[in-house]
Order: sequence, then C-alpha cells, then structure tokens
Amino acid sequence: MFNIEKIENLSYISQNKKKKQIILANTSRDIRYYITSLKERHNKKYNKIPNYVISREGIIYNLIPDDTYSSFFKKESINKNSIIVVLENLGWLEKRPLTDYYVNWIGDIYKGEIFERKWRDYFFWQPYTEEQLKSCAELCNKLTDDFSIDKKCVGHNTKVEGVERYNGIISKSNFNSKSTDLSPAFDFDLFIKYFENEQFV
Repeated sequence: MFNIEKIENLSYISQNKKKKQIILANTSRDIRYYITSLKERHNKKYNKIPNYVISREGIIYNLIPDDTYSSFFKKESINKNSIIVVLENLGWLEKRPLTDYYVNWIGDIYKGEIFERKWRDYFFWQPYTEEQLKSCAELCNKLTDDFSIDKKCVGHNTKVEGVERYNGIISKSNFNSKSTDLSPAFDFDLFIKYFENEQFV
C-alpha cells in the first residue's frame, strides 16, 4: 500500500460525499512553488485547491479531504462531483533561441528531456515520469473503490462533448480545446495498463 503525505490548512468550499469523476491536471510549475502558492495566495485563503498533487518522484500529497471540493473549476457542479488530482509537470515549453534550454509559461528554465509533438499551438512538452503514472493509477484505484466511481478512463486528452456527465477518470483538457493538461506527453496506454492490472510494484 502506498503512503499519502498530508498538507494541512488549505481552504475548501464545502463537502460532497457523492463523487463521480476523477479529473487529472498539471501543476504547470515546480511542485515546491505550486504548493507554496496555494498556501500563500489571497492572504492564505486561496481556494482553487486540488485534492491531491503527485510529484515527479511519485510522492502523493493530500491537500484537502476526498469528500470536499474547492473552486478549482469555474462551475460548481464540476467541482462538487469530482476529485482533482494534479501531476507535477511544467506542461508546454518554449525553446530559447541560441541556448540549450527551454522555458515554461513563467520563465522557469528547463534543461531536461523533451517530448516533441505539435498540439494546441505548442510543440515542446515536459514528459511525465513512470513513477507518477504508477502512483496516479494506484491512487485512482483507491478513489474509485472508495467512492464507487466507474473504473474507466477517457484514454485521450482531446475535447469530449458532455464530459461533465462521464462517470470515471478524465483530464482537464477533455473539457475544452484550450486546456493543455494533460499534455500529449501523458502515456494513457501505460496509465490504463497500471490502472486496470493494478501492477504498482
């Protein structure tokens, strides 16, 4: 069984014990800065908080209880019915001319491995790690059991009409054609293999 590290004192809106979706998204920045920004923004009352964050090493952090929700999305009905799981990932990157590095949306320098594919007007993406996929699959298995969510997943990152009514695992980018998380670098086939076979070792 995996360990979950709790981070205390983050705000949420209310409770709802009936969940039907797990929504996967990105931090779009380094996890340390992401969690710090959640704690400190809006005079420590920021309420766009996911339930979980998974680091690139596969460490799972619980930020607010499973049966609560925040204002992560603009529509309360989405927030109320979902558990938000965010993966540490910079998302899309831009190559700086005449350099050996890339930058993300806030100018952080990245020199690691690149996943290259044109999608939604961007070309370069930070890869997800296998440790993240394993931890995410294991967490999703637990959550689907705990909340009787259907053990199924939309296995791609493009827009799905009526996705709000889907019972299962989806990504933020399934809601519209502008969101870039989950990115093309996310290996849905491998994630689903881990999720369905429960092979986490």
